[in-house]
Amino acid sequence: MARRVTGRHCGVDKLSHGRAWIWVCASLATVSPASAQVQVRLGDSARANYSELHEGLKDGTPAADTVKALLSSRNTRRLWGRVTAAVNGDGSWNDALLAMTRLAILRDPQVVDSALRIRKYFEQAGPYPFPRNPGVTSQDLEPSVQAIVLERRRAVRGDSAVLADILSRIPKRDYDHGDAWVLGRLGAGARDSVSNRFLAADSLEFRVRYLTLLSYFTDPALIPLFSRVYIWPDSFNIPLRYAVRASDGLVWIGTRESLAALLDARARAKARGIYADSSLSRGGYSFLENDSAAVLARTGKWLTDWLKTLPAH
Repeated sequence: MARRVTGRHCGVDKLSHGRAWIWVCASLATVSPASAQVQVRLGDSARANYSELHEGLKDGTPAADTVKALLSSRNTRRLWGRVTAAVNGDGSWNDALLAMTRLAILRDPQVVDSALRIRKYFEQAGPYPFPRNPGVTSQDLEPSVQAIVLERRRAVRGDSAVLADILSRIPKRDYDHGDAWVLGRLGAGARDSVSNRFLAADSLEFRVRYLTLLSYFTDPALIPLFSRVYIWPDSFNIPLRYAVRASDGLVWIGTRESLAALLDARARAKARGIYADSSLSRGGYSFLENDSAAVLARTGKWLTDWLKTLPAH
């Protein structure tokens, strides 16, 4: 079954607020605000908060309390209950996606058995809407099901086997947001493997694909590469609009050093005038202004505020 590449990286703004799509992205994927193996981080004193699902997620809010409860739960029955409630129209879809993310992290063998049964049912039934939750379909759960399967496979077979599997499917465009989420968590030289493929890619499509996949990693070793891409996208043969992937990557790393690097890269890009073209503007705001606003929406603070609170390494 071919999988869709979904998630936050196929446009300019955050997933849950819609993104501008141009031909490269349209050729890569189809996306809906509901479909994701979510990237959320909260309560890590060494890294910025991050959420694709919430606007300006902050500690101490009801939304943050829910996130922390779901991402610390070990009760698989209750986590599945959140998914069932959303499918039945009685619960939050965001909570369901968070629950599926936690289920993947737990790597429970019974959970993966359930996920495989769900996948088999989806393959037999084909895409269909959930009647009691209009606007979402079985396809919106597929990336999370894939993440559950792969995380368990990591526990059983190791990171190298999972890495080889994902890398073999990228040239065939047979991967989704769940694959990308797991890829960003892998050891076994995954970061270097994807970096090398990005630098060696001989087509625009795959340069964008591999840069997008790199932005799922949280390894600080990627900070220099992301900074260079943001400042000199033309030297990497990356269309200007897609240099936002480098911003995504620096924010997802989330350390004081990565956020300082993004702030510096913005200043240097502005000095170069690289993003001054009015065609890159949206909603009356420039490319750099929109990127700044997107970071605020995902992290809950301006970059300068994070630099005051995050520890240096």
